[in-house]
Amino acid sequence: MPSLKDLKIRIDSVKSTRKITKAMQMVAAAKLRRAQEAAENARPYAEQMATLTANLAASMGGQASAPLMLRGKTDPQTHLLVAATAERGLCGGFNSSIVRMVRERARELLNQDKNVKILTIGKKGREQLKREFETSLVEHVDLSETRHIDHLVANRVAGRIEAMFVAGEFDIATIFFSRFQSVITQVPTERQLIPVEVEDDDDTAQRFYNFEPSETEILEELLPRAMANQVLTALLENAASEQGARMSAMDNATRNAGDMIDKLTIVYNRSRQAAITKELIEIISGAEAL
Repeated sequence: MPSLKDLKIRIDSVKSTRKITKAMQMVAAAKLRRAQEAAENARPYAEQMATLTANLAASMGGQASAPLMLRGKTDPQTHLLVAATAERGLCGGFNSSIVRMVRERARELLNQDKNVKILTIGKKGREQLKREFETSLVEHVDLSETRHIDHLVANRVAGRIEAMFVAGEFDIATIFFSRFQSVITQVPTERQLIPVEVEDDDDTAQRFYNFEPSETEILEELLPRAMANQVLTALLENAASEQGARMSAMDNATRNAGDMIDKLTIVYNRSRQAAITKELIEIISGAEAL
């Protein structure tokens, strides 16, 4: 059984840990408000961009003159998996859930004799994927010095992906991130970036427009921007999800620390009472012996 001094040291240590987790919870809550607003504000723009792209793609009607970024290759063999995770841990299963989805997708593609390349955004995803797919890691984007996710960050990531596609390094690109729903709910999501996915919408398909310049010229300019916007949306959703997951994890850690302090305090009081009782017995026994 630990001594009273050991119990006292342990109680003080857990109390210090509880102060840290409580402070981290409050910081995550403050950051979450800003990140959530940014993610929610970006959604309407992303939806309108997707609608515009769908209208243009529908007017092309699967023509061979459509940009390669839209029509894709007939026999895709190489897949680029973009794993967007956090730079730091202590956020519950946020990073692990995204990495798990990437692993499953990579194994599925390898079983189909496809080539897999992985681009990581965030240190935690790279650390976990390196254990099994070290040879597949081709690129890493470090966001440790980035304080706010904006168009500059998204354009840097999207520009690298586009350059790899133009160079013929892959045929299909898919980004994996976590979509924010609430503080306790973040949904791991998979979204194809290249070729650009166009949702089949009967209402969209029935619209006819006259474009100037041609649809092909507009798409060649619009598709890279649409892809960059998808990357931005994914990173903003990820940022909000990370803070929500960290806030929830630190809240649970604070509660667990409080429960542990209560249990250790009970053990400490019982040990202290036992020590006092033992001393009294020894004193009484000595007095009776005289």
